[in-house]
Amino acid sequence: MRSHNDYLEEQLKNPDFAAAYEALEPQYQIARAIIAARLESGMTQAELAKKAELPQSNISRLESGNFNPTVQTLEKVAAGLGKKLTLKFV
Repeated sequence: MRSHNDYLEEQLKNPDFAAAYEALEPQYQIARAIIAARLESGMTQAELAKKAELPQSNISRLESGNFNPTVQTLEKVAAGLGKKLTLKFV
């Protein structure tokens, strides 16, 4: 059985796949950052949703990368995590 990384490496050889994957990377960075901060805080999705004053389904979609959030939503999530939202262009 191949690992996820092996499969991804193979798929990234396809230029169309690579372009689509790269286009989605910012959303996945957001998802990974939210998951890491929530776990670091010891919160469940439901607890974060309550503190961020958002539906739990929004937190779930954010963490799955299937949601394109507004800055306002990200600010609410950051506040719910007791953090400050910082954006960077690199």
